[in-house]
Amino acid sequence: MSKQLMWWTLAFPIVMIAALVTANFFWLNWVHVLAGSLWTGADLFMGFILGPVMRRLEPPQRSAVIGYLVPRTILYFPMVSLTTTTAGWFLAAHLGYTTPGNVNFGWVVGALAIVTILTVQGLGIFLPNSIRMWRELTKEQPDREKIGRLARINFSLAGV
Repeated sequence: MSKQLMWWTLAFPIVMIAALVTANFFWLNWVHVLAGSLWTGADLFMGFILGPVMRRLEPPQRSAVIGYLVPRTILYFPMVSLTTTTAGWFLAAHLGYTTPGNVNFGWVVGALAIVTILTVQGLGIFLPNSIRMWRELTKEQPDREKIGRLARINFSLAGV
């Protein structure tokens, strides 16, 4: 794959694993909050800023933007989302929130339900569509209609 795949996002799971191995909950909390902030911020930017802009672009311009974004987000979104949710689970367990008798247990169950939906959506729809778009864009004659259709699916679901 390309250098554009934001290899530095692998730092998030590496820090998380190091924090778990050393039982350093300061760093586990730090990586949870930072990865979650970057995930949420990027998602909001894509949905509320980039989405409306993309709808107003001509197909060749839209393909150019997608061609620039896709290689940069294929690794970024899975890494920040999986790190956020995994670190969050271990933090909740460390604080005792995963025990059914805890007053915060309901919040953990609710968060787990949301995270499950987002993970299925991200790894089951967004990631495969992004890989399909990236592969199509690397062809000599990319099918712009197919790229546009896949991008519309991703942009529409990003608002969810």
